[in-house]
Amino acid sequence: MQELLKRYFGFDSFRPKQEEIITHILHGKDALVLMPTGGGKSICYQLPALMMKGTAIVVSPLISLMKDQVEALMANGIMAAALNSNNTETENSQIIRMALQGTLKLLYISPERLMFALEGFLRDAVVSLFAVDEAHCISQWGHDFRPEYTQLGVLKKQFPKVPIIALTATADKITREDILTQLRLEDPGIFISSFDRPNIQLGVRRGYRSKEKNAAILNFIARHTGESGIVYCLSRSNTEKVCQMLRQHGIKATIYHAGLTANQRDKAQEDFINDRVQVVCATIAFGMGIDKSNVRWIIHYNMPKSLESYYQEVGRAGRDGMPSEALLFYSLSDVITLTEFAKESGQESINMEKLKRMQQYAEADICRRRILLSYFGEDIDHDCHNCDVCQNPPHRFDGTVIVQKALSAVYRTEQQIGNTVLIDILRGNFNQEIIAHDYAKLKTFGAGRDIPSRDWNDYILQMVQLGYLGIAYNEHNHFKITAAGSDVLFGKSTAQLVVIQREEPKPKRKRKAEASILLPLTDRPTTSILKKTVNYDELFELLRNLRKEIAAEEMVPPYIVFSDKTLQQLALLHPTTIEAFGNVNGVGEYKKRKYGERFTSLIRWALQE
Repeated sequence: MQELLKRYFGFDSFRPKQEEIITHILHGKDALVLMPTGGGKSICYQLPALMMKGTAIVVSPLISLMKDQVEALMANGIMAAALNSNNTETENSQIIRMALQGTLKLLYISPERLMFALEGFLRDAVVSLFAVDEAHCISQWGHDFRPEYTQLGVLKKQFPKVPIIALTATADKITREDILTQLRLEDPGIFISSFDRPNIQLGVRRGYRSKEKNAAILNFIARHTGESGIVYCLSRSNTEKVCQMLRQHGIKATIYHAGLTANQRDKAQEDFINDRVQVVCATIAFGMGIDKSNVRWIIHYNMPKSLESYYQEVGRAGRDGMPSEALLFYSLSDVITLTEFAKESGQESINMEKLKRMQQYAEADICRRRILLSYFGEDIDHDCHNCDVCQNPPHRFDGTVIVQKALSAVYRTEQQIGNTVLIDILRGNFNQEIIAHDYAKLKTFGAGRDIPSRDWNDYILQMVQLGYLGIAYNEHNHFKITAAGSDVLFGKSTAQLVVIQREEPKPKRKRKAEASILLPLTDRPTTSILKKTVNYDELFELLRNLRKEIAAEEMVPPYIVFSDKTLQQLALLHPTTIEAFGNVNGVGEYKKRKYGERFTSLIRWALQE
């Protein structure tokens, strides 16, 4: 087992739970595996597939996900293929023939096509195991419910002796039980890995308007120069606006949403995974189908509908274990929009509860990672020191007067206004609605002129969080003063508000490159961009350029060749021989023989005096 792990995947040791799960499958037993995105789920079925007779059938929901997995396996020298509509009939026939001959170790297939295969060629094939990926899709409670998955219960009936492994990154207790029931797993082993992704820095910004978000996003990306990232938005229009804004500032960006044609979505995804664009601005439909390991950051332009969605989406950063960052913007308009979605969903009580938990996370003044892990049933006894709350604990002040001004304006308008009009009254802004309702005659008109609109946005959001204001969603989202708010308004109690912190982190300055001299190209032993340097940043960039060149030659995404983590090790360790190259984590036997000479040649050129 250990030898195969090194030979095919280039790893010297297993991650937590992997070896235990693999052993369990090798004994012919069923399993349910919950492991975070980037936690190494795929090896839990890929390695047993190599050790068992026959072909492993992997049920996967998306063609792009199958393509990614197959390319990665083939790059490691493992025979794998995918049956899907993107193939020609001739290609699919050839894949079926290989499966029947036993030359394929892994065959990826959609749940829909699997149903036909069960009545066809799979009757005559030797199946080593079934792996049901993204297994939360099988559950009626799952956040990506997919009806076709519910047919998979027939697997155990038709192949009673073949082990089934169900895998997912997020599933609460109800969803887990549903997966076990629907798949009819027999005495399964349940393996729940830690949900902690300590390499991802978590941050939340509240109350920002569009212009402020854009400025913060540009500042954020400036700290991640050249690094891949995703901006998630609630609406299609926002994805297009953000993408246009980024392009105007010279950032290579593309869009992805359901309103595009299939070809447009495919091109956007291909451009992103092949590093032709730095940023993809997308709705939540994007990302489930990629294993891109070098996504360094995630921005949520709007608050997600649940912690499950949030966790899935931030988990698409830092799959290689390297430092990554997640930033969430959160506003009152998000709460209103998501509440409307929940009410129209057909599962209002469940979705409102999920939204409430998401709000609690966004509003937290304690370690965010502890809240996130607790939601998934995992408790830690220490703060993470890698979230905004840990790094900048909130400071409070007596905000009674500020709260009273806002509540007074709501009271004097007979509680018939929403957020925008409330701020206009407090700031003394004249507009059509203010004039039409004579709001300019109110005693509180202009009473908050000394506080900027964006700060009022933040303070009002805090008032909602603290329970001083309620929102009547069935009355055009008008504010209503609560009993607690009434006490503050009439001086019976005081109100503590959090000090607003607007300072943006400054872009990291790149370390000045040490002497780097363009070298003459002899036989072009490595890449067209050769430099002589021993500086880590410079060498890492040279290795990235070589990786990109090889990826273009082989028509695969760069991260399929090697992950950023492997390049980091190469830049730190400077292996100059093929043997030393093969000892680097992430370099398997197949890649050692295939790429060793080109990478070590580049490193020797970079190091020579």
